[in-house]
Amino acid sequence: MRVGIGYDSHRFAMGRPLILGGVRIPHTHGLTGHSDADAICHALTDAILGAAGLGDIGHMFPDSDPQWKDADSVQLLSRANLAVTEAGHHLVHADLTVIAEEPKLAPYVDAMQQRLADALVVGLSAISIKAKSNEGMGWIGRGEGIAVIAVATVS
Repeated sequence: MRVGIGYDSHRFAMGRPLILGGVRIPHTHGLTGHSDADAICHALTDAILGAAGLGDIGHMFPDSDPQWKDADSVQLLSRANLAVTEAGHHLVHADLTVIAEEPKLAPYVDAMQQRLADALVVGLSAISIKAKSNEGMGWIGRGEGIAVIAVATVS
């Protein structure tokens, strides 16, 4: 068994859709980034790559490469998972915490978990997502963006 930790954060931006865990969420702002800025997928990608000793999302999908511009992060996660599998590992469990003041994410957690489980070819019970606020503190508390922490176990 091996464990990896991932972290990602993005600022809110006008004129972009908010996509988290592969699910489009109604909100006044999306997240800024080179790809679709799905912070859940990015943190999870780093966690599984780290657990397998394969580096990080920036190494595998550099933002200096135009082919990843506006990329679907669920597809990037799936590609990273394929690399993990080819290295002889498979995902056992992933636990993610999304930190955001708004929007409220509870109504979307089930759909996000299903989308990630499908992308990773694992059962639904292998993916856990929790949404927390930052209780009004710091840049997250001021509603400037979202952060995600992910832990993945592979065997």
